[in-house]
Amino acid sequence: MPAAKLMPPARRCVIGVDLGGTKTAAGIVDAGGTLHAVESRPTPATAGAAAILATAVGLVTMLLARARALGLEPAAVGIGSAGVIDSREGSVVSATDSLTGWAGTPLAAHLAQHTGLPAYAVNDVHAHNLGEHWLGASAGADSSLLVAVGTGVGGSLILAGEPHLGARAVAGHVGHLASPYAHDDGGRALPCSCGRAGHVEAIASGPSILNLYRRLAGEAASGAGSAREVAARAAAGDPAAVRAFTLGAAAAGQAVGGLANVLDPSVVVIGGGVAEAGDLWWAPFRAALRAELMDPLDGLPVVPAALGTNAALVGAARLAFDRLASAPTAPPLENSHA
Repeated sequence: MPAAKLMPPARRCVIGVDLGGTKTAAGIVDAGGTLHAVESRPTPATAGAAAILATAVGLVTMLLARARALGLEPAAVGIGSAGVIDSREGSVVSATDSLTGWAGTPLAAHLAQHTGLPAYAVNDVHAHNLGEHWLGASAGADSSLLVAVGTGVGGSLILAGEPHLGARAVAGHVGHLASPYAHDDGGRALPCSCGRAGHVEAIASGPSILNLYRRLAGEAASGAGSAREVAARAAAGDPAAVRAFTLGAAAAGQAVGGLANVLDPSVVVIGGGVAEAGDLWWAPFRAALRAELMDPLDGLPVVPAALGTNAALVGAARLAFDRLASAPTAPPLENSHA
């Protein structure tokens, strides 16, 4: 009788989740950082916390089955979520209206209950930075500041491999710095999504650039429904669109330069959909940033994010691996950059 074949031990993996106001994505990530599969669904953002959680659980459940079919051993779930997230408890401290009823949601506990695995949560921009710091643009750096400019403006600072979360889990909300650019022609501060006014996000985010273009172009702005469309018009030479992008980028650059003066990171990583507009955005951004930097920071690397749309779910997975590794009996985590 032939000897039975010994099956190789299953490789550990986690399910990383990127839960945003528009889309929820999840992926299978092994301990070396390889992404084996990704699935996504529209986030039912206005349907309440129960529907949002059900979407996340459905994606994770599907990927758990797929991971086991691939010979992987799921060990945990990591979640990067919009909102102010208490990473110690894995709960949502507060959130904007983009996710109805999201504040107070016991996010990690709910995922753990429905999957039977430990679950960990952090703000989505911190997750983005963890992904870039593990496998992307800031891999190997002692510290990194990531600023994401998209539907909102968010940030994250990593020190000694850990995101700085702050005493109340609010650290990283760089979009809510005051900006001299965030005023209309009459000198009135522009309203911000946080309920205040005059903040960077009120002029530099995608929706804010669109609103500025509409004010500048008037009836000529008809048909423009997103910052991406404004970018296309700017590339075609529309002066109002060029000005809207220039002002938004300059506001972001000034804010990032000021943050660099305060924090002195090893590297600055810039991500988000607005930054994907190319030189139209990057030229005024870099000019404003360099004008703000103190002389000793003249050589500060400021680079585009490298991991694209999967960065936050990869970073959420890294969070889960790090939490597992902190357990006394946990085996060491592989590192593809070691």
